[in-house]
Order: sequence, then C-alpha cells, then structure tokens
Amino acid sequence: MTPEWSIGLMTGTVLDGNIDVAMIRTDGETVDAFGPYALMPYPEGLRDLLFRTFDAARAWGFEGPEPAIFREAEIALTRAQADAVNAFLVDHDFTASDISAVGFHGQTVLHAGPQGGKRGNTRQLGDGALMAGIVGAGVVYDFRSADVAAGGQGAPLAPVYHHALLMRIGAGRETAILNLGGVANITWCDGEAMVACDTGPANAPVNDWVRQHTGAEMDVDGRIAASGRVNEARLEELLRHPYLMMPYPKSLDRFSFLAEMAEGETLANGAALLTAFSAAAVGKALDLLPIRPERLVVCGGGRHNPTLMREISARARVMAVAAEDVGLRGDAVEAECFAFLAVRSKRGLPLSFPTTTGVSQPTMGGILAPAPAN
Repeated sequence: MTPEWSIGLMTGTVLDGNIDVAMIRTDGETVDAFGPYALMPYPEGLRDLLFRTFDAARAWGFEGPEPAIFREAEIALTRAQADAVNAFLVDHDFTASDISAVGFHGQTVLHAGPQGGKRGNTRQLGDGALMAGIVGAGVVYDFRSADVAAGGQGAPLAPVYHHALLMRIGAGRETAILNLGGVANITWCDGEAMVACDTGPANAPVNDWVRQHTGAEMDVDGRIAASGRVNEARLEELLRHPYLMMPYPKSLDRFSFLAEMAEGETLANGAALLTAFSAAAVGKALDLLPIRPERLVVCGGGRHNPTLMREISARARVMAVAAEDVGLRGDAVEAECFAFLAVRSKRGLPLSFPTTTGVSQPTMGGILAPAPAN
C-alpha cells in the first residue's frame, strides 16, 4: 500500500484541557514521514463538563442506563475536536481530501479489564459520524470495543505503533517505550514479538493530590514532590498492591489508583510519595518482562516532570531518556498512534494481540464513519 497522510487525535484521562493533533504518513505498518503536530485548547467550559462526566461514569459503573451527561459531553467534545482538526488543516495548508482518515480516540470515561472470568468493559465518548460530517473526511473511532468484546483488556492499544517507532530508530530488545499519561503503559519488543501492559498510575494521582490541596492543575516540573520526603515504609506497603504482581497483559482505569493513597501526608510529602509510587511501579512491570530492558524511551506529559524522570531512573533501575533524545516527538506519540491505527483499521490489519491485550488471536478494531457524499 502507498503510504497516506492521516490525522490522529488524543485527549488523555489527565484532562489537561488540550487536544493533541498529529499528522503522519503511513501504510499502517511503518511510518513514512512525520507531519505537523499541534496542541489545540478545548473551548471554555468543556473541561469542567468532562470532569463532571467522569464523576457520573464512576457512579454509573457500567450498571443500568448510561448517564444523560454522556451524550451532552460526547457532542461537545466531538464538535470541539472536529473544529480543532479543521483549524489544524487550515494552519498547515492541507484540506480534508488530502487525508486518508482521522483517527478519533474520543474520551475514555470508564474502563475495566476482564476479571474473574468475566469480560471487561470500556467507554469512550466520541461520535465518529458527527465528526466526519463536520470535517468532510472519513473518521475511524471506537477503537477499543472490539478487543473487549473478544475478551481482551481493551488497552493498551499503542504497542503496534510503538513497535513501528522502535523499528524506525533501530532499537533492539534492550529498549522499551514508556508512555506517561494519567496511567503509564509500556511496550517491549523482540523482533516482531510485542509485550505490553499498563504499569500503574503516572500523572493522575499526583495531579489530583495537588489540585485537591492547592487548586493548581499539576505539580509543575515536580517541584512540590522534589521539596517533600518519601515515606519509604508507606511506599513499600503501596507496592504490595496485587495489580503490580499480576502478569501481563493487564490494564487500568484512570481512577484505579487514587490520590487518597497519600492521605495524611503533607502536600509536599504526599506529592513525593505518589510520584515515587508511579516510578517504582514501572520497575515492577520491568521485572515481569521476558528480558529486563536497560533503557526506556519516555513519551507523554510525564516526561516533562524531572522529578518523576529521576525517580524512574533510580527506583526502576533503568536509563530513562526523553523521546526527543532518540528523534521522536514525545508529546505527539499518542495522537500519532491513532493516526497509525486509523490506517491499520481501514486496511483490516489487527490493532491488538494476545501479548498486548490478552485476546486469543490478533484482533481488528475501529469503526469507519465515511466521509459525507458531498
């Protein structure tokens, strides 16, 4: 297949108020070229609407009718992201006809992996047909449901794209990719073989801790955590959590690990504890891999936090390097991933695998909302 331009969209569970928009040229197997990337802000009020939607999702818990706020939020975020795509195309001198598809991940509001022999559940808000009508291009969306229906975890979906990036930079099995969003996930490859899982929390608990105590959105540059002292005995207790011992593949919801893990600590010491826990959980995941990597290429917002990066190097006993150090775009990787997956989905190629999500066989995913006839 001739490589095609596609656009990917991502808004993580950390809810930083931005839409990641990235363009790549790909055949769904390799990356031929990286196109433009932009961070587009949500319109005023949408972020607060999504926080209220998260609260409603947790109260719902996949039981009974969906909360009415889901549809309100779905329409609002779809329109906001479609407008962002249109502005992005104009800004970079492209038109809708220049792109093969938009990979629209949507907003995850609740996720639960399979447990006790029961299938998992996942819910991403996003109306692909509505976006296709606004943008005038085909939109691939609902990437996770097919995997969950097949008995998989539904996450992470990035491994097949991480594999393409590792091949592009010529990395071997000594290197893995770590993404630090609300949750952290890792991908390790040995040739064509891929292993992946969510390692534990990344930014979500410490961001929530800081928001609860100060009203600020995050621990900027990890300064609050750096000023605190880790309660090592409490950290050791947290690291006994059964999830950290489970074999891969495995996945988490954004609220699987909460800021309340630091309850009773001071602001600084709580931030230090939560940051150290996220870092040490990465080390627990590395211990589970067939071969323990010596180097982690780190992408996602968490790599901007020097305290978290130092803690990963020390507590996970690994060299942690920012994606930019190996020629990748750390802020763009997740959005690029869904541009890549959109093309794979259109081609009928699998998105998930037994060693990445636990499905019994490689599984296709995504739904195509075609471009409008006009």
